[in-house]
Amino acid sequence: MSMELSSEKAFADARPLARHCDELARRGPRPEERAEALSLWQREFPRALSRDLESLLAGGRPTVTLADAKAMKGEQVFARIGPVAANSLLRCGSDNRTVLFSMDWPTAVALTDRSFGGEGALGEEQPEQLPRSAALLLDQIATAIAKAIARASAGEASGHDGDEPQGEVIVRSESASRLKPFAADRDCQLFLLRIVARNDASWEAFIAVPDDTLGVLLAGSNSAPNQAAKLTPDQAALASPFSGIPIGLEAILAEFELSFTRLDDLAPGDHIPLTIARDVPLRLGDETVALGSLGSLEDRMAIRVTRFPSQEVSS
Repeated sequence: MSMELSSEKAFADARPLARHCDELARRGPRPEERAEALSLWQREFPRALSRDLESLLAGGRPTVTLADAKAMKGEQVFARIGPVAANSLLRCGSDNRTVLFSMDWPTAVALTDRSFGGEGALGEEQPEQLPRSAALLLDQIATAIAKAIARASAGEASGHDGDEPQGEVIVRSESASRLKPFAADRDCQLFLLRIVARNDASWEAFIAVPDDTLGVLLAGSNSAPNQAAKLTPDQAALASPFSGIPIGLEAILAEFELSFTRLDDLAPGDHIPLTIARDVPLRLGDETVALGSLGSLEDRMAIRVTRFPSQEVSS
């Protein structure tokens, strides 16, 4: 009898520990709950985006729809987008929820034409370079998308009335994979975003969301309270307040030596020949963080980043 009592006592002591263990007690949404939340999100997000796009595109408020998502691996998303497109990594909401927004260049040019009162017809040829006006418009559209996603998600929906939803473009690139929005083997959902104007002109773009991030965005998802606290090191580096700290970088075009005598003899009008290196170092203090080639972008001098010394050492 005493052995049976002690055994029962041992199990009784263990139950409170199991009940308070977050890993055991937490329950994710059931499939039907997730489907319902996704359906709601697919209605609320386009509705919010449609209002924001009215001020950017001429001809009144457009109709915005979000097609059912396609499950893909990260590498499949990059292949679907292609090697060159207007890609932006977006932060949606007050925590670190990030999604990938992508639009091909002909569509970006057509939307820009529409914003200036044109028909917005799609051209058949890929432009050699994205015009600056199109890049500026895409930044505005991408920001509107980030804020609309935040507004439709559970986190922003529970905020105070009148609060402006937080959304911004973190970084942009012609190459989606270079933005590193998610790993190549990560499970993602790819949404087709369609914008239709009153004259039946339409434009399409992609929004790619990792599966676990989508769980946070969905209204009513039980995973939302726990997801924000679990950030990877890369995500934490992009989170506030550290992400907003300005860091001064130096592009070293040339380095040379002068004797004290020559330095003392310098006068206005003197010429000093410079040899520009093939790989221009981009430095943070004494550390070279990247190397690039010197060129021009529109009417300004620019550096195209070609490689990262730290990655070469680690590989």
